[in-house]
Amino acid sequence: MPDLSAYDQAVKLLARRTHFRRELEQKLVQRRYPSDEIEEALDRLESRRYLDDEDASRQFVEGRLRSGGYGRTRLTAELAARGVDGGVASTVLDELLPEDELPAARDEAARWSRRSGRSDPAALARRLERRGFGAGTIAAVLREHGRDLDD
Repeated sequence: MPDLSAYDQAVKLLARRTHFRRELEQKLVQRRYPSDEIEEALDRLESRRYLDDEDASRQFVEGRLRSGGYGRTRLTAELAARGVDGGVASTVLDELLPEDELPAARDEAARWSRRSGRSDPAALARRLERRGFGAGTIAAVLREHGRDLDD
């Protein structure tokens, strides 16, 4: 049995950085806390607003947007992988992402071209797809560069 209660251990982990509920739950499970104690601790933290997936999602997305071009598809998948409810993810992404992802895709394409020194349209399309941009946005970026998917 661990020295600290699940609640105290969770507070200690949250003091270091923001966590998603599922992430914190997994860390407590790894430390062998009983599941009922974990649930009680997480519920208590949420009721006190120390644990908030919406706030954690907002911080996560803001960090991703600062570090480079990501599209809605990729960010949605990353939030889902962290256990964020689809409604919460959608709310946060609607709030933080511009409706038009074309400017972010253009910026990412320019960064990729400068760094890689490549001009291969298929490679650029794959890069933008991995970054979560939609097919229409990718096609528009390729057309702007004089490269269509049909070339």
